[in-house]
Amino acid sequence: MGVPLDVTGRLVVAPPVAAALAAGAPVVALESTLISHGLPYPQNLEVATASEAAVRSAGAVPATVALHDGRILVGLDAAALEALATAPAGSVRKAARPSLAVALAAGGWAATTVSATMIAAHAAGIRVFATGGIGGVHRGAIGGSRSGSRPAASEPTFDISSDLEELARTPMAVVCAGPKAILDVPSTLEYLETRGVPVVAIGQDELPGFFARSAGIRAPSSVRDVAAAAELVVTHLTLTLGSGILLCVPVPAEDALREAIAREAVERAVREAQSEGIGGPALTPWLLARIASLTQGASIRANASLIVHDARVAGELAVLLASA
Repeated sequence: MGVPLDVTGRLVVAPPVAAALAAGAPVVALESTLISHGLPYPQNLEVATASEAAVRSAGAVPATVALHDGRILVGLDAAALEALATAPAGSVRKAARPSLAVALAAGGWAATTVSATMIAAHAAGIRVFATGGIGGVHRGAIGGSRSGSRPAASEPTFDISSDLEELARTPMAVVCAGPKAILDVPSTLEYLETRGVPVVAIGQDELPGFFARSAGIRAPSSVRDVAAAAELVVTHLTLTLGSGILLCVPVPAEDALREAIAREAVERAVREAQSEGIGGPALTPWLLARIASLTQGASIRANASLIVHDARVAGELAVLLASA
């Protein structure tokens, strides 16, 4: 079987990323599930490429993470991005903490979710990670939902994303547009509070609402700008509490859905999913596709915009942290 490899031993860090890390230069990790599972081709490749360009424009080095043939790639070249973007449907696994070993053992390509990307990035020595929206507590996971016009099933599903546990156990800064709008957002915030994860909005008092500028909920904490966020990140990470810190930035105004429109589309999609008995791993992609249909593609435009914007903000944050 050869010599067993831990996470670090399975890393293949791309030369530009390795050079930046060795020099103490800013690096931003990016996930790859948006390429293989989140957006259709060619938009998936366009958004992935634009996200990397946004990180570079801020003065940092992008490191998109994926798995290939039993190794964890930290930094993908153009050919690897193309391979993920054009892979036949169903041929690319989705790797999270629970499925990381399975994906590595299976070989071939696997895309990393928030949790798997955080594991790889932290092992490589990267402190900043950008994603679109984090997973969280799904509606009905604890026996009822506080995000919606009608309660979910009375029996709890315990459908809670491993993203939340990873934020609780991996010390790094994660930049996103808030929890995905299809979730039970209040319960997600409470779960993160219980697990010791600070949730901070940048530039506004309300929590960003993923597709919309606001989730209609006051953020647990807020800072005025990225510079203030960097100061907070330094304070949190130097306390060595063991948890990450979640920084939430709103989708750019020109691409955002109005809060009422986003809420109506989400609620309708959730009701339809319940009536059709859709759940488990199929639920999130089904809901996002249905919301895209209900909003005539506006949610996809908002999703693409927020992903690139988050990458740019993460690049700015990484530059500030590198000089701190």
